[in-house]
Amino acid sequence: MTSESYTEQTQYDSSEIEPRWQKHWAECGTYQVENSDPRLHLYVLSMYPYPSGPAHMGHVRNYTFGDLLVRYKTMKGHAVLSPIGFDSFGLPAENAAIKTGEHPRSFTDARIAELTSSILKIGAMYDMRRVTKSHDPEYMRWTQWIFLKLYEAGLAYRGKAAVNWCLGCNTVLANEQVLADGTCERSGDLVEKRELEQWFFKITDYADELLTSLPEIDWPERVKTMQVNWIGRSEGVDFEMQVVDKKGQPVEGAKNITVYTTRPDTTFGMTFAVLSPEHPQVVDLTTSNQKMQVENFCEKVKSLADTERLATGGNPEDRGVFTGSYLLNPFNKKPVPIYLADYVIMGYGSGAVMAVPGEDQRDWDFATAFNLDIIRTVEPPPDFEGEAYAGDGKMINSDWLNGLDTKETKQKAIEWLEAEGIGSGTVKYRLRDWLLSRQRFWGCPIPMVHCDDCGTQPVAESDLPVLLPDDVDFLPTGQSPLNSHDQFLNTTCPKCKGAAKRETDTMDTFVDSSWYFLRFINPESDEVFVEKDDASNWMPVDQYIGGIEHAILHLMYARFFTKALSDLGYLPKDLREPFKALFTQGMIRHGGAKMSKSKGNVVAPEEIIEAYGADALRLAHCQAKPPEEDVDWEDFGLDGCRKFLSRLWRLAVPGGVEDLKAQTGKQTASQKEKSSDPNAHIQRLTNKLIQKVGTDFERWAFNTAVSSCMEFLNELYLLIQSETEIDRAILDDAISKLLLVLSPLVPHITAELWQIRAQGTHIHEESWPEVDEKFLTDETTTLIVQVNGKVRAQLEVATDISEEDAVAMALSNEKVKTHLNGKEPTRTIARLPKLVNFVVS
Repeated sequence: MTSESYTEQTQYDSSEIEPRWQKHWAECGTYQVENSDPRLHLYVLSMYPYPSGPAHMGHVRNYTFGDLLVRYKTMKGHAVLSPIGFDSFGLPAENAAIKTGEHPRSFTDARIAELTSSILKIGAMYDMRRVTKSHDPEYMRWTQWIFLKLYEAGLAYRGKAAVNWCLGCNTVLANEQVLADGTCERSGDLVEKRELEQWFFKITDYADELLTSLPEIDWPERVKTMQVNWIGRSEGVDFEMQVVDKKGQPVEGAKNITVYTTRPDTTFGMTFAVLSPEHPQVVDLTTSNQKMQVENFCEKVKSLADTERLATGGNPEDRGVFTGSYLLNPFNKKPVPIYLADYVIMGYGSGAVMAVPGEDQRDWDFATAFNLDIIRTVEPPPDFEGEAYAGDGKMINSDWLNGLDTKETKQKAIEWLEAEGIGSGTVKYRLRDWLLSRQRFWGCPIPMVHCDDCGTQPVAESDLPVLLPDDVDFLPTGQSPLNSHDQFLNTTCPKCKGAAKRETDTMDTFVDSSWYFLRFINPESDEVFVEKDDASNWMPVDQYIGGIEHAILHLMYARFFTKALSDLGYLPKDLREPFKALFTQGMIRHGGAKMSKSKGNVVAPEEIIEAYGADALRLAHCQAKPPEEDVDWEDFGLDGCRKFLSRLWRLAVPGGVEDLKAQTGKQTASQKEKSSDPNAHIQRLTNKLIQKVGTDFERWAFNTAVSSCMEFLNELYLLIQSETEIDRAILDDAISKLLLVLSPLVPHITAELWQIRAQGTHIHEESWPEVDEKFLTDETTTLIVQVNGKVRAQLEVATDISEEDAVAMALSNEKVKTHLNGKEPTRTIARLPKLVNFVVS
């Protein structure tokens, strides 16, 4: 075939090829698997998305990586479970309903259709029989069923608590959903504190196991560290302090204050105490002359989110206020003033903290701002030049602890407090129970009713699911719209059958995402949410893929659900973790900032697919940088990826080799030296490629896998366009192997070329090619020739070449002759088969 006829008849047309193959895979169920599949089971899952519309580049990156692994592991002989679903409850749909009047259900269904279409356009294939959606009635039924089982086990309860209220969304937010500046992570509106009756999951019952089982899972260390810090385990002591006056005399009728500390041995240096503004004894402790200042301070703190309160920095004088009262330091019997501080949070410890400014920088700053004493109890090293010293050393200013090393004083202090009957050693956690109530419509209803006679009662399992009504008024009133819907609100008590009111709060959407990976296993079952035997075969998820932003929220909650449901007998006893391995992909920047609609720097995937094709876009995502790193859109190299695919097409189509052979003389001199046996050379390159790409896929080095494929294609071009005779069968085998290793990366073009080349099967039903070990050892290597230590030539030589032959070959090289300038070497250094160095004077 001539160049002219090739161009006219066999042009690479991604716009025609890619939709056709996507349709074929869907109709043939290429990536469907049965739970009974006899092959080794492997579960690969990308975090299911919130359906806000067509896919963005973050989706493309996530699902390209997941699809690559699914296709590769299938070729390696696994039965790979690859499902997809939609996290379809949430505020955006309801906010849209408030603006447009369209019901969130129809709005969400339309967004799911858009997202599904655009995800499939990148060539990502899923077992579409297993699709789940959070708002499907059957899924809601099992979400509510799980809630009831946790309630029966005492792991779900209702209590009054200070909560984060978003003024824009008119709903409660979990602590993790409030940004450091005190605003809502979704709307950006100010968040304030309100007291409300709320539903909680008792995740704190699992705090210790959530911490101790982290080493057992293959997760990025930074994710584990974030969970460790959020759980916040500390060992310390609770001890009581007596309320006294300024002279240290007991205040009649005053209750003792319980203080928690991890360093009781430094109590000799306590010069003040700080309480949370929400501490129940604040009113009793506030003296009349301090009342106005304390009330103003407490009111100001209400507008601060916990994350903002816990942050360091700011003016210390603005972060605290004196109550007018004192506590007696039990170690030295001296009175210390009681302050309120915004950085002390109720729920961690007792809401009261002893302050030792000599050993804590925040306490130092606070003491300096309020002119309070600073007493060191640990001697800093001689070269220490800071303020507060938090390291180890010898105790000072500490009476009976003086001279002891801090490594042994903590336990002695605990024993003294216990002997005095005023304290006891304890373990505390920063983690608090999961607040799941949301005062909005578009979420899964909490299946509880409130009866005046029987109290709060669970809905009968036979009455599940509790569904959301279609005729609701979407008004941002600050309460759930369900409060005004009589048909939903009014019901009968499951216990006495009298009149009752439904719970109108809906569940946090993280409840839905805490078990969806289990429902994929048995999506059609109406008997159980998952079959235990099938869960044993598939769980835990072998490879989970998603963003680092879910490190604390979704991932922590999913771990809690898995452990709790296992303990309750609904999951296998040994299933303690949901995700065996986790990969967190880097974000995409455009113009120096993260891609987002709000920044106006989004690049629509569909536009790129239309211009370059899905395979080129997939290839660009894989080759730009290591997948765990952030990447700039400007570095994606789409033109180069499209050019590579065009060159692959040109080589692999029938007649392509002959067409390239007609263009000889383009190979370099170094290539001629390497190709004394081109057939063996091709076989070595081919087997090394198979080994390299397979290894790279296993270790998520997709960028280097792409580079290897590009280099291999270049080598084939150079060899074909040389004047050397090449065994056609060996060349065709090399091209076929290249298509096979590329097929997980660029599935459309490889499927088309495989079919065009009349291989007889579908490439995505082929196995991963085997490596022939005998071709992994090079028969030749590159010999570096130096003259006086400077490289003058590179020669391809046999790996077992003799020194005599190596020297002779080097001396006969024209470049070496030029630099020797007719002189005989005074010394020859040979380090075979890699180096020959001629020394001339």
